[in-house]
Amino acid sequence: MITSVSRLAARRGARRVSSSATYALSRSPLARPTSVSSNLIAGRPSLWYSTERVLELRSGLSADKQPKVLYDPKNEKENCGVGLIASLKSVPSRHVVDVADEMLVRMSHRGGCGCDPASGDGAGMLFGMPDSFMRHQAKELFGVELPESGKFAVANVFFPPGSDKDDKLIDCKGILERLVKERSLTTIGWRPVPVDNSMLGRDPLDSEPITEQIFVVNSKGIPQKAFEQELLRVRKMAEDEVAGMLGPESGFYINSLAGSHITYKGQLTPEQVSQYYLDLKDPLFISHLALVHSRFSTNTFPSWERAQPIRMMCHNGEINTLTGNKNWMYSRGGIMESPIYGDDTNHLLPATSDNMSDSGNFDSVLELLTKASNRSLPEAVMMMIPEAWQDNYNLSDTKKAFYEYNSCVMEPWDGPAMVAFTDGRYIGATLDRNGLRPSRYYVTKDDHVVLSSEIGVCPDLPDSEVKVKHRLEPGKMFLVDFETERVVPDDEIKEQVSSMHPYGEWVEKGMIDLEKWTAQKGITRQPMDFSQTNRKLNMFGFSSEKLDMLLMPMAVGGKEPLGSMGNDAALAVLSEHPRQVNDYFKQLFAQVTNPPIDPIREEIVMSLVCPVGPEGNLLQDPSPDHCRRLVVRHPVLTLDEMETLKNDQYASGDGSGFKTAIIDVTFPAGSGPDGMIQALERICDECADAIQDNIGEKGVEGVILSDRFAGPDRIPLPSLLAVGAVHQHLLKTKQRPKAAIFAEVGDAKEVHDFATIFGFGCDGVCPYMAYEALCKMNAEGMMEARTKREFTDDEAMANYRKAAAKGLLKVMSKMGISTLQSYKAAQIFEAVGLADEVVDRCFTGTTTRIQGTDFEAIYRDLERFHDTAYPPHELEETNLVRSDGQFHYRDGGEAHLNTPAGMVNLQIAARTNAKEAYKEFARITNEQNKKVTLRGQLKFKFNPSNAVPLDEVEPVAEIVKRFATGAMSLGSISQEAHETLAKAMNHLGGRSNTGEGGEDPLRFLDNRRSSIKQVASGRFGVTSHYLANSDQIQIKMAQGAKPGEGGELPGFKVSEYIAANRHTTPGVGLISPPPHHDIYSIEDLAQLIHDLKNAQPNGEVSVKLVSEVGVGVVAAGVAKALSDHITISGHDGGTGAAAWTGVKGAGLPWELGLAETQQTLVLNGLRDRIKLQADGQLKTGRDVAIAALLGAEEFGFATAPLIAMGCIMMRKCHLNTCPVGIATQDEELRRKFSGQPEHVVNYFFFLAEEVREIMAKLGYRTMEEMIGQTQHLEANKRGLHYKSRGLDLSPLLTPASELNPSAGIMNRTTQDHGLALKKDNSFIEKAKAALESKQPIVIEDETNNLDRTLGTMLSYEVSSRFGGEGLPDDTIHLKLHGHGGQSMGFTLAKGITLTVEGDANDYTGKGLSGGKIAVFPSEDVVAQGFKAEEHVVVGNVCLYGATGGKAFFRGKAGERFCVRNSGALAVVEGVGDHGCEYMTGGTMVCLGPTGRNFAAGMSGGIAYVYDPDGEFPKRCNMGLVGLETMDTPEEQQEVYEYIQEHVAMTGSAVGQEMLDNWDTRVGQFTKVFPHDYKRVLLERAEAAKKAAAA
Repeated sequence: MITSVSRLAARRGARRVSSSATYALSRSPLARPTSVSSNLIAGRPSLWYSTERVLELRSGLSADKQPKVLYDPKNEKENCGVGLIASLKSVPSRHVVDVADEMLVRMSHRGGCGCDPASGDGAGMLFGMPDSFMRHQAKELFGVELPESGKFAVANVFFPPGSDKDDKLIDCKGILERLVKERSLTTIGWRPVPVDNSMLGRDPLDSEPITEQIFVVNSKGIPQKAFEQELLRVRKMAEDEVAGMLGPESGFYINSLAGSHITYKGQLTPEQVSQYYLDLKDPLFISHLALVHSRFSTNTFPSWERAQPIRMMCHNGEINTLTGNKNWMYSRGGIMESPIYGDDTNHLLPATSDNMSDSGNFDSVLELLTKASNRSLPEAVMMMIPEAWQDNYNLSDTKKAFYEYNSCVMEPWDGPAMVAFTDGRYIGATLDRNGLRPSRYYVTKDDHVVLSSEIGVCPDLPDSEVKVKHRLEPGKMFLVDFETERVVPDDEIKEQVSSMHPYGEWVEKGMIDLEKWTAQKGITRQPMDFSQTNRKLNMFGFSSEKLDMLLMPMAVGGKEPLGSMGNDAALAVLSEHPRQVNDYFKQLFAQVTNPPIDPIREEIVMSLVCPVGPEGNLLQDPSPDHCRRLVVRHPVLTLDEMETLKNDQYASGDGSGFKTAIIDVTFPAGSGPDGMIQALERICDECADAIQDNIGEKGVEGVILSDRFAGPDRIPLPSLLAVGAVHQHLLKTKQRPKAAIFAEVGDAKEVHDFATIFGFGCDGVCPYMAYEALCKMNAEGMMEARTKREFTDDEAMANYRKAAAKGLLKVMSKMGISTLQSYKAAQIFEAVGLADEVVDRCFTGTTTRIQGTDFEAIYRDLERFHDTAYPPHELEETNLVRSDGQFHYRDGGEAHLNTPAGMVNLQIAARTNAKEAYKEFARITNEQNKKVTLRGQLKFKFNPSNAVPLDEVEPVAEIVKRFATGAMSLGSISQEAHETLAKAMNHLGGRSNTGEGGEDPLRFLDNRRSSIKQVASGRFGVTSHYLANSDQIQIKMAQGAKPGEGGELPGFKVSEYIAANRHTTPGVGLISPPPHHDIYSIEDLAQLIHDLKNAQPNGEVSVKLVSEVGVGVVAAGVAKALSDHITISGHDGGTGAAAWTGVKGAGLPWELGLAETQQTLVLNGLRDRIKLQADGQLKTGRDVAIAALLGAEEFGFATAPLIAMGCIMMRKCHLNTCPVGIATQDEELRRKFSGQPEHVVNYFFFLAEEVREIMAKLGYRTMEEMIGQTQHLEANKRGLHYKSRGLDLSPLLTPASELNPSAGIMNRTTQDHGLALKKDNSFIEKAKAALESKQPIVIEDETNNLDRTLGTMLSYEVSSRFGGEGLPDDTIHLKLHGHGGQSMGFTLAKGITLTVEGDANDYTGKGLSGGKIAVFPSEDVVAQGFKAEEHVVVGNVCLYGATGGKAFFRGKAGERFCVRNSGALAVVEGVGDHGCEYMTGGTMVCLGPTGRNFAAGMSGGIAYVYDPDGEFPKRCNMGLVGLETMDTPEEQQEVYEYIQEHVAMTGSAVGQEMLDNWDTRVGQFTKVFPHDYKRVLLERAEAAKKAAAA
């Protein structure tokens, strides 16, 4: 509700302040604190509220009365729209201010708002100091004539709400004034900033700060840069002092304190910024530059301070490595000293804080680098966001040397990012190395530049006034230098920066390469003695399963082995068997707010190479000292490398070198938990002592944590505990940058072990027991027996390291991290079931929400491992390695949820409708739950007095309507199994899910139709017709079996039928990318939701997420992005094949994710907007009842229905050898399928009846009544053991209704998708004749960037009426002028032609379904000299997932053009990086240059690339394709006609020139032909030839 100013004034002193008001200088005599906190958390104002503050705001409960919750505001994410405008000539104007405002408003759809449309997520604008305006204000208010520009500063300062009612406002001002005076500067006065808050919603009003401006003059006449440096000192010291006085959440915040610029921002919508700040409407307020930012946050909690722009920059993206970056920066405080500030450097530290967002921390470090060192702004940005320089042939040696040198100085801030920045001298922007954020720019004829996340944000700018249309490319920088009055090309500025010092020479002389050092030593290895190997393997936690299923395949095949059917084994904290500490950690992964990376197809942006050892002073001028470090090229060290590090000291000619100290990480057997803890303390002290310089003796450059002394009398510390403890100790003592940490350990064996040990700070690990085990297996002939070939030990170990490297890259890529240097110590994990005492000591800052195993329990597991190796009362030699049944069920082994007895009873129940068999199945399964899952640790709180008669409870027929089967694609399972599930669910009134393999259109017409149509990253079979025939469209963001990973369907599973449904080629393998290439951020997801809602206006859009820490805040963002439905999947489900590392090591139980999501959505007031579904190894009515009480309204099932149909859990789904015909495409095996729809129906009826019985006991008559009623659950303390007894499940069980009593706790309303306002409505009305009688029609109109998803609702009408066949070509012609919005022509149906005279944004032609699209400049613009082929006319990810139709673009396209195209023809005049990635069909003709990594993962279709200079082969990924020429007249004629049509559609000059000179040009085309596709075409031709001959 919009509240008037007068009503607000009575309530909270709201104001409309006139510009004539002024405050006198404060006279508060506050004393400055004696010391400034150096703690990483304290000492900086908080930019978000703590959990306690949020709960207080929503529930009204004080901190001491608040329950435990899973929600944590520090998991909040944000994505945004960013833009800048500047005058190259530095001419201030009102035009710049007005355009900035318009730009911001026109990116409103990239921002977000919560349940109140008047409460924005945050927006703001940074301007070059409005000199004339500020002079006028100073004269009017203070009677002061300001000095020349640059010699005064004005800052907008936020003061705590209501601080004008007590002394806080005066006290804060007094602190600032005193600090200004101490620096010999002058405060001339304070000016209340006039605002109009009449349009604000409740949340921003409740937290609205008092905003005033401080005017500071450079009265001592120091140079401008020195003035800016003093202002930084004042601001930092003031922040610390006020935070110490009022606390970090006080609301005091200095938006900017600089002479060059000023920031206006707040908890506002984009439209509200200029309405709220009245200064921005003043005609005198003029500027030559502006940065604008519209924020989309995953929360709705008020935070004026967190809005952007910040002090120097604004950021659209996410820093995935933030924890590591912050820790490293904090620890560097021990060796940092500024050449400018000297001993006062500590006034600026810590530069990072847990109280700031990733953007805030980035901005703070950027400011430190540019003001506390002598680095320029471009140089600092290059250091923090380096482009992909390893193996990049495009880079000069000078630039490569710069990046390699600076990799020794600091680690990259890694993640998808578009950062816009300014310091007054420069304004610019840079893009992350993988180009994961959109950025387009214009240069105008009147010397202005406009850059933004979209084009069309300046609607009054005619194309005739634009001389350059371009995009920001991956890793590149856009830079305006106001001194030279021009846009400085990326190559020029980077060459200039890179040439300032002899970086190449310094790197060559200073860096020590471990591989080369080891080779020079020529170490001779001693023969291995295997007599004690099995004992040691048992002591270090090996098992026969891991040796056979993990290590052996890695050694013989060089890659990780695959598993399938999910992970149903016990969580480590619940396991009654000893488990490694690594098993308690679950890898985090990217979903929604940033994308994972493909570590195979996009390997060019990834690297494992790391410099390690002593760092130099970050703020010191560049010198050779910074790169005197050790280069580790592969973090899994060889035995020889470890021997080199242990037994040699590297010495260089300049006196520097590298030596190590060996630290024993074993402790006496029998010494108990205290002995283990004492050992941890000892190794921390020994490492610190070894690193520390002593009198006359230099400290070591590396420490080696070695457990080689482990044996009968000594127990090895878990390597992860040892590394974590030492790393955290050295961080806290600020010694970590002084030395490397290496581990020579026996328990590191698999990829997850390596990922955790590096993730918590190790620089290199030598897994000597894994090597010994491999050599023993080789010596015993096991490798030869498996592969029928011989291996040398070195070959086996090299393959193992290769597999480990690939696995590490995959784990990093799941979180969107490109370099191991950034991943290292980034702590990208959650601990599940680990006590605070362990985490606080060894893994500080890592999330652990349910407590659990403590040091005593860890010791007991170590003792059990040790006793297995060295039994206390051994009667005979132990020669067997234990087998614990972690991967496959075995009697006496690890507990599994799916047991043989349980499966037998379920199948009997399903096939014979036997109620007693179902009850036995449920009893067995519920008992197994107690040993395996978190829900097994819960019990119902039955109160007999509340029970209701069973016959009053909702009938089974209603309950089953809430059930859905999982997203198992046609391809992963057989046609018979897929259709059986659909028939069963349609009979029940529930829903089946197509999975990501499309669906046969014939099934749309009968009971085989799946209600849920899935849209996954591969976009297989996603057409307008497919989407139109859905009740719900599910966006698969992640998969429970392998979150953060893509998928692959091998060619032998792609039958004729499968290929037809997926619009691909039979026999050709298919790849699903890890990311959706149109979802790199939350606002991208909002766009796809909008697209799909347009494609089926009458259905729901659902988003499938996988449980991990922070999934609740992601779900809040998804709800704000207007999803109708959210699925929370657990880590344990899924039929998909994946490497065991992903199956076992990623994702969390759905119980945690569901409870967090329910709590977070209710806290945000968003829960009533959406439906919530739980999914993941749900099997019994008890499971469903618990999920409902935790907040779910609907329930997904996959494994159990498969078992009901006959699955016997062989876990061979990926091999096409399923013996019961379910997970196979083999025709012989499919004949063995015996499942019937009735089997699934019987199972679900039994399950629903069990639910009814529980409801009756709880006192609920309908399921709706029990949703979210967690008060009926409690922890079951019976049966807990030494590890699980420490569990605290109370955070799951807090009723969400207590957190925000005014909010709904279940779905009550629907989302407003704004479809009534769509331009397509008028198109549909105007095209009535075409839709009703197929009469051709032309519709002319204007379009702009706000017209998103244009043509899609019209396509829905076509598909609904005419099916996949659509209309005859060109029946409806949409003839448009202007700037096409995002997703223009999404799933454009056959018969619709859409032409745009102008340009278009990202995702143009996405999912093209037979229609035609053309984008081209106007004839008038071309006549004025505009050469379209040199400019960018369409954005990124155009034609993603296209299945048919044609597209013609006169000009260049951005990155990832034609990704996953499976049937469309596209002609374009140049593309960016990753063109034709994962393409499976169709044709692409490129008449200009391409970017890097063309054709990565391309398995079908053909591309023709014009390459007159012969440069294309360097840019092409040759993994799956070959390069040929067009050698038949028929093919040459075909391509000629494609270009001819392109010219006819767009008037292309380039195309016409090629046609005119075809005889010459045809030989300059390169044909990109996938190997598999070529093979299949040749096989088909041969078969046709034989058939004809017969």
